[in-house]
Amino acid sequence: MAKSFSLSLYPWVYKAQHQPDGSWQEAFEAKVHLAPEAEAALPHEGRMALLARRNSFPDLPLVNYSTQYGFSVFEGLKAFPQKDGSLKLFRPDENARRMRRSMEGLKMPGFPEELFVLAVKEVVRRNKELGFYPRYNPEWEKDGFLSGHAVYIRPFSYTEPGIGLDLSHHPWVVIITTPVGAYFEGPNNKAVTTDRIRATPKGTGWIKCSANYVIPTLVKKEANEQGYMEAIFLDAREQRYVEEGSSCNIFFYLKNGTLVTPELGDTILPGITRKSVLALATHMGIPTEERKISIDEVLSEAKEVFVTGTAAGISYIESITHEGKTAVFNDGKMGEVTRTLLLTLKGIQYGAKEDPFGWMVPVE
Repeated sequence: MAKSFSLSLYPWVYKAQHQPDGSWQEAFEAKVHLAPEAEAALPHEGRMALLARRNSFPDLPLVNYSTQYGFSVFEGLKAFPQKDGSLKLFRPDENARRMRRSMEGLKMPGFPEELFVLAVKEVVRRNKELGFYPRYNPEWEKDGFLSGHAVYIRPFSYTEPGIGLDLSHHPWVVIITTPVGAYFEGPNNKAVTTDRIRATPKGTGWIKCSANYVIPTLVKKEANEQGYMEAIFLDAREQRYVEEGSSCNIFFYLKNGTLVTPELGDTILPGITRKSVLALATHMGIPTEERKISIDEVLSEAKEVFVTGTAAGISYIESITHEGKTAVFNDGKMGEVTRTLLLTLKGIQYGAKEDPFGWMVPVE
């Protein structure tokens, strides 16, 4: 069964390196593999040895600005199984744009958006030809595709060799794919605020760079140890305004019928699911606002709360605890607006609902 962020990489990978003349030298490489059925039948030791070979990239330098200083950006997107046996990508052009901007934000050459989309399509297509992809399962329809599986696509940058502090002038872009299932699978959907700081003004909070995920990982683990599913970051200056979840954007459906999410700035990641939820809500006639929202307003005025992200999709928050005070939303259950947005988004992604926005892009 596919789990969130499995390390069972599919065989075909993509690599491109920026060249001195400004071009990108591209290559597709098939890692050591058997047929999917044969791999599944291997004993544990044999399967682990096979995966170790598949996950090996000996041509990439170990000591570089990415491994030493976190000078790396990455993306996450999915290809969704469709009823007709095909796969469709969800808004790959948006990921392409964000990755280019993120790389440029770290003052490295930006990966061209058109190359990004073509490379993602091709690496997914090649793995599908080998049989490495999840098949559409009608059983997923029973829970609105909450249990649905997909191909998770992870493009990332990787720098040339380096040990001193410097910029990357000729990075690689690598694209790998894995099976992926549900993200939040914990015993509850409770959240707690943290006084740790995810991002500071004039920093890299708006960039999807590797270094930004150190603090969120620590915070999420701390929250889990306290019995919460999620942690919520407040702003760096006043510790008053809500910014993000541990690795997700966050939304609040208020008692006045307005859907609010923190406004974008240089401390908040411009999420693609976030952008899609705003479009869906507007399409459904739900008033939306992108603005500052204080934790006090959330605790007193929020009727429903949910977080969004490529991995998380749309995941509801049953309660938020802040400085010992807990607010429970919709009696601890998923609210109607959250559920409608979730089922609509999942339906579009898996081809069960109309896609009025043209978000879904065929792999073939």
